[in-house]
Amino acid sequence: MSSADDAARAERLAAALRENLKRRKAQMRGRQAESMEPARPNEAPVPDAGSANKDAPDAAPQASAPKPNRSG
Repeated sequence: MSSADDAARAERLAAALRENLKRRKAQMRGRQAESMEPARPNEAPVPDAGSANKDAPDAAPQASAPKPNRSG
């Protein structure tokens, strides 16, 4: 590659990095704005899939069918 090609590549890379940074900042601002919204009293909160309470017990086990009495 020539130095002109290297310079053009570096310029494209720098522009792409600037655009990526702008997009990520905009996403962060959007997420912060969502978290700042007041809760709506008529709607139940929707839990995130990744934030499930690990200490909470799983659903209660269902009772099994009674075993037949084999005395006889």
